[in-house]
Amino acid sequence: MRVPLSWLSEHVAGDLPTPEETGDAFVRVGFEIEEVIEPPSITGPIVVGLVREIEELTGLKKPIRWCQVQVGPDQTNGIICGARNFAVGDLVVVSLPGAVLPGGFAISARKTYGHTSDGMIASSKELGIGADHAGILVLPPGTGEPGDDAMPLLGLDDTVLDINVNPDRGYCFSVRGLAREIATALGDDYTDPAARVPVTESLEAAWPVTLDDPGCLRFVARRVDGVDPAAPAPWWMQRRLLAAGMRPISLVVDVTNYVMLELGQPLHAYDAGKLKGDIVVRRAAKGEKLTTLDDAERSLDPDDLLISDDSGPIGLAGVMGGASTEISAGEGPIDVLIEAAHFEPAVIARAARRHKLPSEASKRFERTVDPQLPPVAAERAALLLVEHGGGTIAAGRTDAGAAPAIAPVRMPLDLPDRVAGVKYKPGATVTRLTQVGCTVELATGDDGRGGVVATPPSWRPDLLQPADLVEEVLRLEGFDVIPSVLPSAPSGHGLTPTQLRRRAVSRSLAENGYVEVLPFPFVDARTWDAFGLPADDVRRRTVRVLNPLDAERAELATTLLPGLLDMLARNRSRGLTDVALYTLGQVVLPHRNPVPMPEPGVDSRPTDAEIAQIEAALPAQPLHVGAVLAGAREARGWWGAGRAVSWADAVDAALLAGRAAGVELRVEKAELAPWHPGRCASLRVGDFPVGHAGELHPKVVEALGLPARTCAMEIDLDMLPLDESRPAPRISPYPPIAVDVALVAADDVPVATLADALVDGGGELLEDVRLFDVYAGEQVGEGKRSLAYTLRFRAPDRTLTHEEANAARDAAVAVAVDRHQAALRA
Repeated sequence: MRVPLSWLSEHVAGDLPTPEETGDAFVRVGFEIEEVIEPPSITGPIVVGLVREIEELTGLKKPIRWCQVQVGPDQTNGIICGARNFAVGDLVVVSLPGAVLPGGFAISARKTYGHTSDGMIASSKELGIGADHAGILVLPPGTGEPGDDAMPLLGLDDTVLDINVNPDRGYCFSVRGLAREIATALGDDYTDPAARVPVTESLEAAWPVTLDDPGCLRFVARRVDGVDPAAPAPWWMQRRLLAAGMRPISLVVDVTNYVMLELGQPLHAYDAGKLKGDIVVRRAAKGEKLTTLDDAERSLDPDDLLISDDSGPIGLAGVMGGASTEISAGEGPIDVLIEAAHFEPAVIARAARRHKLPSEASKRFERTVDPQLPPVAAERAALLLVEHGGGTIAAGRTDAGAAPAIAPVRMPLDLPDRVAGVKYKPGATVTRLTQVGCTVELATGDDGRGGVVATPPSWRPDLLQPADLVEEVLRLEGFDVIPSVLPSAPSGHGLTPTQLRRRAVSRSLAENGYVEVLPFPFVDARTWDAFGLPADDVRRRTVRVLNPLDAERAELATTLLPGLLDMLARNRSRGLTDVALYTLGQVVLPHRNPVPMPEPGVDSRPTDAEIAQIEAALPAQPLHVGAVLAGAREARGWWGAGRAVSWADAVDAALLAGRAAGVELRVEKAELAPWHPGRCASLRVGDFPVGHAGELHPKVVEALGLPARTCAMEIDLDMLPLDESRPAPRISPYPPIAVDVALVAADDVPVATLADALVDGGGELLEDVRLFDVYAGEQVGEGKRSLAYTLRFRAPDRTLTHEEANAARDAAVAVAVDRHQAALRA
């Protein structure tokens, strides 16, 4: 909120310090200063001018006026101006030659449109006191005399603070609230502007009002008869509105805006002559429409709270009024009905967001307004209308509903000291709570210790429990005096085995050229169609998010692939052709027969049975690791042509992750969407599948706009066995003996299966088996292939002889021949 320091100072007993020191004081009590807006830099003669004559120039592409403006007792200057929002007899602000406006805009006499323009009639934007550049600044009659210095008149020496008000401090969206805070921060006395407004008791109603919905807790109406709607607001009021970032519009609108800024209570003014019957506050009926003040016709929702009369809706409560009862500057005086109401914050917040219609009123109502303010604000506005617009205040005041009751809060007297770890001076707790506005009484607690019973003020509905009172005491005493002492870290055993495994897997992939990413964990249901998943695929059964960040991605992903592939496509669109990405994250797998989620109360701890049911109702969320590759795996250069990504690289990434997790994965041929059926591998621990790797199906690549031959792998890490006492490897100091064997077997015998047979037959001396060649052709026969392996033998306690190595090789081959009818290739 923007507030000029001169306005704040009216309610603080002492003089405010410099703008920077005032800003620091706000920061000490928990606010942020967005900007200190210094007075605009203006030099030279800026005077009040009286428009004497206006000549409309013709034959030009745009409207231009030749104006005779009196700028002194005996001086009239001719000035060219294109604005049309002023007339003969109006008071304006004139920048005479020699003046320099904000931004270094120097004013000089210049010839234009066939005349010499001796000065400039200025707008509020050109003077640096507002953002309105639609027309020049017109001063109300009587503001000054021609030739008067306009600088002090315009308040161009006033500094403005732009303060970021926290959402839980709605009372500070007003001068009333901010003045209270700065007075407390500076230790000065505070004068409540609401206390200056005389509110008399009244039994007579100003207008019949019925509250048909609890969304409106209180509705106050005050009528002022015979107001001149064409009368201008006084300049001091316009000046403050401009400083606060609002554009002056008309007397009635300016008065309601001014009172809202001053006290924090939004108001609305109706043309009483356009009202038809009683005012009723109710919810919208299905199919109702309302044309608001911005001339937009809005279809209403049954949740919308309305102000209505016999003609139908006349306002969207707490957000914006209706056009049918708008006050217009017609002929003759009118009767004005002032509305000051108190609404439920959630009702107003939903309506403002539903209709995309944020307003200054809704911003305050949704953060809670003081429910005791409506009669005060209505009276303040009525008095201002009478003073500046004529008319009289009609007898009676409508006050329907009532302000909600405020519950007192009991707190131990030394609780702030114990929470902060600081011994505050005696009486600090009572003093600070009183400054907040609480009514404080000393009391003795059940434990015999001293305590306080604080009744929060009406403008602080957030003070509900002792912790809230403690926060206020600590905030006003200063957070900077609370010592920053870190608690002693409890002794522990470091990372858990699960955490160590996760780090090891992540580190191994990163060390092998993969880049970690954090993909979006939500998925579009249409992705499963692009993946080619059958209708009964378990991955289609997802958990839907009720309030998604992205309406098109409203389901929690059951696999990491959609997010990873989206990241790959995003990187490719940014010009990265060779991409290798990985991520570790949880997926969400709902149960086939879900357990209903209980709704335990908040007044006590859930029972063990409720906790067990909550845990059973939550979907499984296993930790997966996934990787995607595209482009070149080995870059080309002077060393060679490079190598493109293949399905084997995805399998190798899976094996790499498995080894980092302490598991040797078995690789078998498989078919599973979205992988290519001939280039897909199942990753297994023993005979149990834990993941898949390979090249994606060409149709999937085309549907998702991915590079050709994109490859991917995904493993469920939680399915891998976790050996907490893994023995350290023993490395033999003796040399190995490598022996090559080529076995001819049926082409449907998996490579890994044949390798397992060699391992089982090789015994303890066999250290490693590695495939180095695959051949299929006429020499081995139809339906067969030759698989060449290197067998590495080593003994832990001696140097092997060739005879021992050959015997172990023969034993390994014998098992392969027996199990798979393989034969040694000659």
